Amino acid sequence: MESGFSKYHGTGNDFIMIDDRDETFPLDKQFFISHLCDRRFGIGADGLILIREHPNLDFRMVYFNADGKEGSLCGNGGRCAVAFAHKLDMCDATARFQAIDGVHDAELVRTDHIRLHMQPVSGVTRHEDHCLLNTGSPHYCVFASGLDEMDVYHSGQKIRYGKDFNEEGINVNFIQQEGGNLFVRTYERGVENETYSCGTGVVASAICAAMNDKTDKTDKTAFRVRTLGGELSVTFRQTGPDTFEDIILDGPATFVFSGTLSK
Repeated sequence: MESGFSKYHGTGNDFIMIDDRDETFPLDKQFFISHLCDRRFGIGADGLILIREHPNLDFRMVYFNADGKEGSLCGNGGRCAVAFAHKLDMCDATARFQAIDGVHDAELVRTDHIRLHMQPVSGVTRHEDHCLLNTGSPHYCVFASGLDEMDVYHSGQKIRYGKDFNEEGINVNFIQQEGGNLFVRTYERGVENETYSCGTGVVASAICAAMNDKTDKTDKTAFRVRTLGGELSVTFRQTGPDTFEDIILDGPATFVFSGTLSK
């Protein structure tokens, strides 16, 4: 049986988008999903996203990591999901949808540029040299220098598979100050490699920067964040020592191509 797919690009991440309103996609076929995401033998992507109906919202987003396992929230994927749902006429210029971490609102600045509202963040754990927090996905954030030359794959892998995180895994973000803004590189669990960008990681890095006063900003509620895949904007409001609300991730979500696949 054949079904259609679309491929979207969201600031360094590629996603396979499936219109699964009939709910026929085989959720239990981990190998099939990982095969589709394989860059040598499949379509090639950092993750796969199903768009399904929701009884009270515009749609429901179901996200799978490149290893074929259902994942936690993907910020860049969420923006692409909104762009794809808009193409399917499931939402207008604004959208409200269900993701694994709760309900999200979004606005289409343009059809290829999405502003995504994230869930509030609290319970940030500060250590001497890093922060731990959850922005829909768990993140380890550490400041670094010489980030252009860093071996992020091996440095991130060492932390992700360390004794504290080996079982559940964690995304590892390396952050470098660039004037009042940030440069971030991320090792992502599920992909098990560095990706060109990570939306929830960019948000986590901006929050960590605000908490640690690692920028030149006096107003620490807005950051432009450079990644290898492009630039994203993050805004938020700090409401307590380790609580953040009104978090917005802003950036492009572009259509690449569409095709058919056999199940």
